Amino acid sequence: MLTWAIIFAVIALVAAIFGFGGIASAAAGVARILFFIFIVIFLVTLIAALL
Repeated sequence: MLTWAIIFAVIALVAAIFGFGGIASAAAGVARILFFIFIVIFLVTLIAALL
């Protein structure tokens, strides 16, 4: 899942460089959502491993 977040972040950066505002904001939004999902899953597995 982190891989997908990184891929969408790179797509957003490349689109921002070329000035495609709509594509950049959409890819950045997806990357942000995937990043937060990854953080939540990471924290849940970390707590489960500690218990």
